[in-house]
Parts: sequence; structure tokens; C-alpha cells
Amino acid sequence: MMNLVTRPGRVGIMGGTFDPIHYGHLVTAEAARWEFALQKVIFVPSGRPPHKKDYPVTDAEYRYQMTLLATASNPYFEVSRSEIDREGFSYTVDTVAEFRREYGPEVQLYFITGADAILEILTWKDVDTLLRECHFIAATRPGFQLNRLEESRPQLPVEGRHRIHLIEVPALAISSTDIRWRVKNNKPIKYLLPEAVEEYIRSRGLYRPRLDGVYEKG
Repeated sequence: MMNLVTRPGRVGIMGGTFDPIHYGHLVTAEAARWEFALQKVIFVPSGRPPHKKDYPVTDAEYRYQMTLLATASNPYFEVSRSEIDREGFSYTVDTVAEFRREYGPEVQLYFITGADAILEILTWKDVDTLLRECHFIAATRPGFQLNRLEESRPQLPVEGRHRIHLIEVPALAISSTDIRWRVKNNKPIKYLLPEAVEEYIRSRGLYRPRLDGVYEKG
């Protein structure tokens, strides 16, 4: 627990499955850190994401280790076990509340996510609570028009409308889904993610089909 003297003024929280983490995640986090003057960005690999309960997600410990490897070279990045050590499903409102308790009311929290994800978040029943507790940074591709977000703003609480921010990130064409497909089909993944993560995937045999033909994810 930080004391009041050492607590930073702005902290970024980047939640995600990170299955696997790739350069799109890292570029987004660094762009948000720079654009919003964040003292640090905390990556939070999800434990049991409720929106992905109908299909398998790679074991949380593998995803945590890959996130550690990917972020190790950036002194402004940290990785939290908050969600993977929590029992039950991982809900963003619980994660934000946990960081709010840790950092106190003086610190501004910025939750970093993709533009598509922010549209889903805005439909959640606890969106009012989330907008009170933190800002949201939604990353988009250059030239991508997020008309649905702008149309949704008037439906949000007045005090929360200014807490949703957009940034353009050029590396968002990279996706974890594509990387998993590439590994499964013996396609190259070099330059899509850090070399240490690529080696970890290879050494653990992640995302490879088993001999019985079933898709193996960890």
C-alpha cells in the first residue's frame, strides 16, 4: 500500500484477457500514458471474464506470465494479480473499486480499453458507478468513426459524459484471435508480439491443436 506522499496523481488500468498480449496492447497503453500524463499503467489480466464464459480462455497463470514478460522493459508498466486471484467472475466494477481502495479518493483512475469494448461497457447496469470512480480511455484505429459512442453520450449521467476519452492507436490491427489462429496453423507471429512472449508460447505449446484435433488453449 502506498502512502499519501508517494501516491501518483493519475493511474491507468488496462484490463484484458491478454490471450496472448501483443504489441497492440502495449502501444495502446503507452499512447494512453503519454496522452493523459499517467504516472503508470497497471495491466490486469482477467480471471474468469463473464463475457467469455461460453468458450475457453487460456489458463490465467499463463496469461499473467506472458503479460509480465511483455511489460518488463517499460518502467511505467506494472502487472496486477487482482482479477486472477479473485474467486468467481472478473467484473470491471470490482476491479476499479479495489484500486480505488488502494489509491484513495485523490488519485484519478483511467480505465484503458478498446473502442468496441467501451460500447459494451456503456450498457452495463453499473456504468453509473464506473463513471463516478474512473475515466475511460477508448482506443480506436486512425480514421475510425465511433458514431455509436457519440450517440450514447446523451444517455449517460451528466457528470460522467466528460469521462470518456478517445485516442487513435495505429497498431490496433493486431488481434489476439489472429495470433492464436496463426500459431494453430503454423503461421509466423514474429513482430506481432514481444519475442519473449513468442518464445513462451512456443515453449509451453500454447494455442496448438491436440492430437485428437481439439483446439488446445493452455
